[in-house]
Amino acid sequence: MGGGFDDDDGVENNKWPLWLRPLLQTSFFVQCKVHADSHKSECNMYCLDCMNGALCSLCLGSHRDHRAIQIRRSSYHDVIRVSEIQKYLDITGVQTYIINSARIVFLNERPQPRPGKGVTNTCQVCERSLLDSFSFCSLGCKIVGTSKNFRKRKMCMDTDGSDTEGSLNGISNGYVKSRIQSFSPSTPPPTVNYRTAKRRKGVPHRSPMGGLIIEY
Repeated sequence: MGGGFDDDDGVENNKWPLWLRPLLQTSFFVQCKVHADSHKSECNMYCLDCMNGALCSLCLGSHRDHRAIQIRRSSYHDVIRVSEIQKYLDITGVQTYIINSARIVFLNERPQPRPGKGVTNTCQVCERSLLDSFSFCSLGCKIVGTSKNFRKRKMCMDTDGSDTEGSLNGISNGYVKSRIQSFSPSTPPPTVNYRTAKRRKGVPHRSPMGGLIIEY
């Protein structure tokens, strides 16, 4: 999730609530094992107090006085309405979207293969294209991107960016060259004279025995 959680990411000094990591690691929209026979058995709820996995609407009867939130879906990704999550969590810096007239945020990262043309701002963790006023594409990326470990790594990369990139490219190129050499045949293949091979068709060449050899 979220750019890859390290064990220490985002938890120093109890920076984040205890329920956040379990929430982001929970699989939603599965069938409830307790109420499998009900047509309302889809698990799209989560109790912040119990942190015991995804719940269906019928499970909420056991969590009447608890803080329960509803998870929704957009393009196969889990989202939550800003009006719900901002009661319990600071989402500053996370890009919000409007879906079905409701403002939402994504729970976990949605990396892109490459940013689109003209993109001037991307998520600090997964590099998804963002509006200029935001730093992260999801709650998970904010946890990773604001951790001490991530900031240290990013600072080192920014400081030694050109040297690091050059050395990495050198290592990569050297590896590729060594791989090519290791797969090269011990005896080189016969050299083909493409000028001779492409000689005009039908030109006769007299053999020493007086016959004709016609090349096709």
